[in-house]
Amino acid sequence: MQIAIASGKGGTGKTTIATGLAYALSSNHNVCFKDCDVEAPNGHIFLKPLIDKKKEAVIQIPHIDVNKCSACGKCVNVCQFHALAQIGSSIMVFPQLCHGCGSCTWNCPENAIVEKPNTIGILESGCTGGGIQFSHGVLTISEPMSTPVIRQLKRWQKPVEDVITFLDAPPGASCSVVETLRGSDFVILVTEPTPFGIHDLRQMAGIIQDMRIKAGVIINRAKEEYAPLQEYCLKAKLPILMQIPFSREIAAGIAQGRLLTSIKPEYERLFSNMFDEIISSVSQRE
Repeated sequence: MQIAIASGKGGTGKTTIATGLAYALSSNHNVCFKDCDVEAPNGHIFLKPLIDKKKEAVIQIPHIDVNKCSACGKCVNVCQFHALAQIGSSIMVFPQLCHGCGSCTWNCPENAIVEKPNTIGILESGCTGGGIQFSHGVLTISEPMSTPVIRQLKRWQKPVEDVITFLDAPPGASCSVVETLRGSDFVILVTEPTPFGIHDLRQMAGIIQDMRIKAGVIINRAKEEYAPLQEYCLKAKLPILMQIPFSREIAAGIAQGRLLTSIKPEYERLFSNMFDEIISSVSQRE
């Protein structure tokens, strides 16, 4: 089973929820945790895995053999990411826009394109003291393409059956989030009771609907009932799975790198009960 934890905006407490939930379930289930926020991964701060495996995240970048190239422009036309451009009789390659899909190579009638590996990040994995299989991706500084790293991270050391995989998604509602959510059985949307929280929750709800994935909402840092958020969740048919009250004690503990379940042990039971609700929801998939 694959569960993604996402939020339309940064700072909502997504990783706090993801790591706490993974830890709470690890005592009775085989758990795998993948931190897909490759631009700024921080799940390791809370789960503290012992990293013992590393692998480069590599994509294949096209290189043009000018002696073979006829400047027909087919490679330029087929590239949907605009990583190739034609200027007169020359083809220019923009490596930072390339997704490494290989379409240009396959469509070159002159066989003038050779693909060469380009390292854009690193994948690391290990095990936590509680037995959680942990892995994350780290995008190389200055590299703009996080999606290929996320894709490779999800495929790397793919867990066997009877494992609950938690995917800690990047913040926002971009293509990197879509790549993280792809293939998930359920998505937990973490939000906050503010106008900004509702705005970004709407964006995420649209993505979830388009991808046809079941989802539920956790309201973090709740002070009192915030009617607009409650009304939107009801209208969008997004069940509220849990509300975590605003707490200085929790905030201080998180700042120290402690798990939510360590700060407030009662959340082990609450997360376990919430997981049962998720299982029930997924089993009722139409």
